[in-house]
This record gives sequence, structure tokens and C-alpha cells, in this order.
Amino acid sequence: MEFEKGTLRQIRRLMFLAAALVLAIVYSSQVFWGIGFLAGILKPFLYGCVVAFVLNIPLRGFETRVFGRVRGKFWRKGKRPLCMVLTVLSVALVLTLVAVTVIPQITATAAELGKKIPVFLQGATEELNRLAKEYPQMEQEIRRLEGIEINWETVLRSAADFMRNGAGDMLSSTFSVASGIISGAVNGVIAFIFALYVLAQKERLADQGKRVLKAFLPEKLTGRILEICSLLYRNFTSFITGQCLEAVILGTLFFVSMSVFGMPYALLIGVLIAFTALIPIVGAFIGCGVGAFLMLLDDPVQALWFVVLFLVLQQIEGNLIYPKVVGSSVGLPSIWVLAAVSLGGSLFGVAGMLFFIPLTSSGYALLRESVNRRNREKGRELEDKTEDKVEKQKEGKGK
Repeated sequence: MEFEKGTLRQIRRLMFLAAALVLAIVYSSQVFWGIGFLAGILKPFLYGCVVAFVLNIPLRGFETRVFGRVRGKFWRKGKRPLCMVLTVLSVALVLTLVAVTVIPQITATAAELGKKIPVFLQGATEELNRLAKEYPQMEQEIRRLEGIEINWETVLRSAADFMRNGAGDMLSSTFSVASGIISGAVNGVIAFIFALYVLAQKERLADQGKRVLKAFLPEKLTGRILEICSLLYRNFTSFITGQCLEAVILGTLFFVSMSVFGMPYALLIGVLIAFTALIPIVGAFIGCGVGAFLMLLDDPVQALWFVVLFLVLQQIEGNLIYPKVVGSSVGLPSIWVLAAVSLGGSLFGVAGMLFFIPLTSSGYALLRESVNRRNREKGRELEDKTEDKVEKQKEGKGK
């Protein structure tokens, strides 16, 4: 009877899951709308969890490495608030140093570009005139384009229609941008406060989560879920730490090498590449494009040498730094890193690139563990069958 009750219970569960799946497929539009609506409400809290996860990395460093050996009854209560304050101050100090370093550079660079762009355009115009004199066919094409008549009445009418119809759209877009900025600021404040609450009570929240799992799930499944969560935590923590360290090393390499070779914008490009290098694989190329554009307005030959320097440092970073710093931290082969970046970027943009590497690493580790366990079990079964066969042969010979 116990077996029959268990079978009926499993059948009821399967029927419930099948009915839920059919309803989800039939009302898929309502389901997706509900998920989007719920995600919009929980967005600041989700952001807060992400901020808490990132801030927990330096917080653990302060608690375990800086103040790990300090003992005392008062210290047990005061260590967490002190470490949280030090963590927030450290992050704020880093961001302030970067802003103080980069903003003056950006201001000076913008002022220089304002002066260099007219000179660059004048030089390009003179070069076009020279080419037109050397190649008469080009001058004929230019004259042919100049001879094209433009119906200015139609152009003015279209411009007036655009201004009349676009004024309302411009006003509504201005309101939407302003409301988006205000909403983002409010969500940011809520996320930061929620992150501080999570960090202050992270052990209690983890214990409550374990108790909920143990209350509603079998013990074996609960243990497996906790193992997977622990693996995800280790991989995400290692990836974030390794990616930040790799970005700092790459930015420092660019700053030092550009300073040695006397290239302009060394500090600005070094910091820019350090920030863009946080995006795996493709991030540093964004910094290369911006740096090459800045140098192109000043000296095209120097811009070419900068691209050569970037390719050299990129090879060093891709073959030596990244595999040692990031690759070993997540334990994922290069081909799967590329696949994770491509898939995550196509689905969720930059956030998907960052999220999918440790997620793929965790899935890769679980799959590898399962494959090794199954191969060991099959190896034992094969050994047992071989031993049974040998024993039967011995028994046959004895008879």
C-alpha cells in the first residue's frame, strides 16, 4: 500500500506539472507580461542583491584577512559594521580617484578636439583639392554633383512639418528621459540600502534559506541545491575578482608602455581600457578604437603605431595574463569562454557577457563531475563482470 500511495502521489505531481505547463503555453503572453511586471517591481531589490554580492568580496577580505585574528566580545558585534564602512569607503575612494584622474583628462581632450577637428577638416579639404587637380575625373564628378538641383521649397516644407509634428515628440521624450533619470536614481538608492541590509544579515538570510529548502524539499535534493549554490558563489566570486585584476593589469600595461614610447593620452587611454576590459574578450577593442580615433586627429602614423602596440599587448594579455588570472579562476576552456560571451551578449548584452561566463563554468563543472562519476560507475560494473566471469571459469575448471 505504501508503494501504491507513493505512485499515486507521483502521478498527481506529474498531472499538476503537465496542467501548469499547458496553461503557461496557452496563456504565454499573459505569463510573460506578469513576469515583466513582477521584474519591474523587484528591479531595485535585484540590483541590490547584485550590489551586495559585489561588495561582499572586499567585505570578506576585511573580515578574514585584515581583522580575522582579532578576538573579543565587543569585537564580534562591531566587526561587521566597521568592515562594511571600510568596504563602502574603499569602493568610493577608488571611484573618486578614477573620476579625479579621468574627468580632467576628458575635459582637456575635448578642448583639444575642439581645436583639432577644424584643422583636420581643413587639411582633409586641401588634400581633396589636391587629388581633384591630379585626377580630373574626380573633379568632373564633383561638378556633376554640384549641378544637381535641389527643390528647396520641398525641403523647407518637410522641415516645417518635422518641427511641427516633432515638437510634441521631443517634449514627451524629454519628460520620459527626465522620469527615467529620477526613477534610476531612486532605484539606485533603494538598491544600495537593500544591499547594506543584505550584507549586515547575510548569515541569517543564508540560514533562513537553508531552513526553507529543508522544510519543503527532500534532504538529498536540498544538499544538491546547496552544493550548486556554493559552486555558483565560488565561480562568480572568482570571476569578478579575476576580471577586475586582469583589467587593472592591462590598463597599467598600456599606461606604462604608452608613456615609455611618448604617446599622448596615456593615462586617459589606460584608464579607459581598464574599464572596457571588464567586458570579456571584446571590451579592450572598444578602448583601442577610441584611443586610435584620438590619435588619428593628431598624427595618423602615431595612431597606426598605437594599433600595433595594442595588438602586441592584446596577444600578451590573451596568452599569458587572461588564462592565468581569469581562466584558472573559473576553470573554463577558452572555446567555452568565447561561446558563453557570444551567447550571453546576444541574449542580454554586456550584462549577459559578464553573467554567462561563471554560469557556463558552473554548468561545465557539474557536467564534468557527472560524466566522471558515471564513467567510474561503469568501470566498476565492468570490473565486477570481469571478476564474475573469471570466477565462473575457475569453478568450471574445478568441476
